[in-house]
Amino acid sequence: MASLNDIKQRSIPNHIAVIMDGNGRWAQQKGKDRIFGHQQGVETVRKTIETCVEIGVRYLTVYAFSTENWKREPEEVNALMSLFVNACNAEIDNLHKNNVQVKAIGDFSMLSRECTTELQRLIDKTKNNTALTFVIAISYGSRWEIARAAKLIAEQILQNRISIDEIDENLFDNYLQTNQYDIPNPDLLIRTSEEYRLSNFLLWQLAYAELYFTNVLWPDFTREELFKAINDFQRRTRRFGKTTEQIKNELK
Repeated sequence: MASLNDIKQRSIPNHIAVIMDGNGRWAQQKGKDRIFGHQQGVETVRKTIETCVEIGVRYLTVYAFSTENWKREPEEVNALMSLFVNACNAEIDNLHKNNVQVKAIGDFSMLSRECTTELQRLIDKTKNNTALTFVIAISYGSRWEIARAAKLIAEQILQNRISIDEIDENLFDNYLQTNQYDIPNPDLLIRTSEEYRLSNFLLWQLAYAELYFTNVLWPDFTREELFKAINDFQRRTRRFGKTTEQIKNELK
């Protein structure tokens, strides 16, 4: 079993992104309503935050609710939004105790006024914390984010503030929500519940992230499972287009 002692401090991922999958299936396996699984999923988020602070991860982004999730049954959507509001209220003390700052990305125009109010309250109250930046992706979709960036750039062109020739990867990156909030690209993506897809999550930002998939359902994702994912990450060589020999020479 993986443990904290197995983690190499010199190669801790700076930013971990998580697709928290399997809450509903976990609850159904236990003969419970799906929302019970989401409630347990909140507990797992709390423990994951605490573990990330403990080992020195600087950014943790969780896929809380996608733009596609609005297609679910209204009863489940309403229950999820209520759970989100309650969690915002309940977690402030724990976030302060762990010195965690909250940021959020997504299309907030889709959220209720109560959700946006509580989310902004959480962001404001934790803005001075420094140990970990916890990013909530809610009502978020990467295609939406990329289209939004293209629209913002087009507006700048129409206002003669930039020219078409100035558009490159770096400029485009500046118009993504993550960059506007100074959130670096993830080093490691974890997806639970044995699903092998990105589901419209951080498609641009994950271009060079290491991907880790596990069959563990999110409510069962323990600190030991996180250590296992980080151990797997630390065994890989991140080349970014270079050869292994080049990377070894740079490390000498």
